[in-house]
This record gives sequence, C-alpha cells and structure tokens, in this order.
Amino acid sequence: MGSLGAILKHPDDFYPLLKLKMAARNAEKQIPPEPHWAFCYTMLHKVSRSFALVIQQLGIELRNAVCIFYLVLRALDTVGGTKEYKVLMDQFHHVSTAFLELGKNYQEAIEDITKRMGAGMAKFICKEVETIDDYDEYCHYVAGLVGLGLSKLFHASGSEDLAPDDLSNSMGLFLQKTNIIRDYLEDINEIPKSRMFWPRQIWSEYVNKLEDLKYEENSVKAVQCLNDMVTNALMHAEDCLKYMAALRDPPIFRFCAIPQIMAIGTLALCYNNIEVFRGVVKMRRGLTAKVIDRTKTMADVYGAFFDFASMLEPKVDKNDPNATKTLSRLEAIQKTCRESGLLSKRKSYIVNDESGYGSTMIVILVIMVSIIFAYLSANHHNS
Repeated sequence: MGSLGAILKHPDDFYPLLKLKMAARNAEKQIPPEPHWAFCYTMLHKVSRSFALVIQQLGIELRNAVCIFYLVLRALDTVGGTKEYKVLMDQFHHVSTAFLELGKNYQEAIEDITKRMGAGMAKFICKEVETIDDYDEYCHYVAGLVGLGLSKLFHASGSEDLAPDDLSNSMGLFLQKTNIIRDYLEDINEIPKSRMFWPRQIWSEYVNKLEDLKYEENSVKAVQCLNDMVTNALMHAEDCLKYMAALRDPPIFRFCAIPQIMAIGTLALCYNNIEVFRGVVKMRRGLTAKVIDRTKTMADVYGAFFDFASMLEPKVDKNDPNATKTLSRLEAIQKTCRESGLLSKRKSYIVNDESGYGSTMIVILVIMVSIIFAYLSANHHNS
C-alpha cells in the first residue's frame, strides 16, 4: 500500500515514476555483448542503480570511461573497507580488460585519481576526523577527487573545458557531506566497529561521544548538532552552481545536475529532523523521479536550489545556535539563483507539490487504470 498511498497523496508523481521504471528496464536491457563489458555494466547496475541510470544518457565513449572509473573506485573502497563486493573483486580482471580499451587520456585520468585516492584513504585508516579541516580533507579524498576525475573525463571527451579544481572538489564535497549527514545512524551502528565521519570539532560542542546523539534524552542537542552539519554542507552550494552553469553538453549537464539537486533536497529534508537519528531520511521516490524527469537546463537547477533553500528557511528556529549562519547561507544561495535571471523560466516541482485540479484528474486516471487492470486480470483468470 505504501507506494500507492504515496501516489494518491502526490498524484503527479505517477507519470515520472512510470518513465523512470521504463528507463531502468531499458538500461538493464542495454548491456553490451562482450563478456568484459557485460560484467562491468551488470556490476554497475548491482552496486548502484541510480548511478547506472544517470550514466545511461552519456555518449558511449564517455559512458564507458565513467563506468570503469566508478568500478575501479568501488574496488579501491572494498580493498580498504568491507568485503560486500566480493564478485567485483574476484572478477576484477574484466574491469582491467575494459580499462585497457579506453582512450589513453581517459586511462591517465582514472589512474591519476585512483592513486591519489588510495593514498588519501590510507592516511585516514589510522587518523580520526577531528577538525573541520580533517573533515574537508577526508571528503576531498573520497569524493572531491571523484569530482576532479570526472572533470578530467569530461575534458578528455572533448565536450567540456577543464573545470577549476576547487569547483570540481566542491561538487564532490556537497554530495559526500550530504551522505555523511543522512547516513549517521547506519554508520554509527556499523558492525564490527562503528564508522565516524562527523568531525569532533562540531559534535563535541553538543555531546561527549558521537553515538550519544542517537539517544532520546539528547534529542535537542542532536538536532542542533545536525543543523550545524547541514549548515557546513551548504557552504559548497554556490560553487556547485558555478560549476554546473559552465557546462555545455546537455547529457553531461544532466549527469552532474541530478545528484546535486538530490543533495540539496536531502539536506532540506534532514535539517531540524530528529528522524535522522532514528532511521533513514530519504527523498520520496516520486520526487526523485520528478527531479530526473524535469532537470534539463540550468534554469531547472537554479529553480530547484531556490525552492529547496526556501523550503529549509522556515525550519530554522531563531533559538538554534547556528540560526544566523544557516540563514545567511540560504540567503546567499537564493541570491545566486535570483541573479541568474532564470527563475521565471522553470516549472517548480517542489513548492507546488500539492497542485489541485491536475492532481484530481490524475487520481481519477490512476483509479480507472487500476479498475481496468483488475477487470482484465479477473477475466484472464476466468478464461
């Protein structure tokens, strides 16, 4: 009932969800025939369905490079982390074979980033994330470098100029920090040893131990600490907007923009939300489908960032220790979006989430389709 209930509540999710489902089916059908490429793309669908979908729209050469880049980094993570990707590790020779078929400049970019990331991850094996600088450095190694690598791949494809390193880094940090905030509970409950990525410099102002945030009696402090973390993540938003505004190739643009909109949407959901310490807070599937369906131009990106910043704003409690800082970050984001002059050229899918007339029509449509479907399957059984 969950998904049907969600569709009845947000009926205009129906069509984007349908399109997304069809796109996912399509992507799974388009597995290349050669065994090594078949392995790589099958693996990609297994380890990250959403990424496999977004990657699908890139041109074939670049898509292959990004696929290999992703799998190489996943393998690197597995060497340094958990063993859940055993199949990837056991049959990694397929990835190596595919890697050697990529263009030289793609190979060089992937090699360079993998080396740098391995060194950085090794550094943090025995080093805790103490200061905010440590936090930025850790996120740089695991995600900022991915941003740098992707920028190099885009450039190698001949479709884009090489983006400045600091902007590429911010693209990675914005996504990584959002995941670290959202995954607090999963990371802290990790067996055999909890994983701690929130910097001590932030959480020690609220509690004595990081895991204290998940206990009921610390709810007020926990939410204040969470808001501090979200405020820290928001400082990368303007860099991300600047990076995306410079992109020229539509498929590359969509590939970059969709995850960034998901990130600011997730931050807006997590802010001031005690649920982060009780379970996983995620954007509902229908809204995700809408983001994927409707993100086509920079106007859509400015619109989404503006809307999510506006959605977060009223949640800021004047008594929150970081209220002033949070509000000024949000104002800066809104200002950048306004100054683009593109806000009038968009279809908002966040704030106008509860549209009236159209929704009623869609509800009626969904009900009719359900009735016809039920009727047909009943007839099918009878015959």
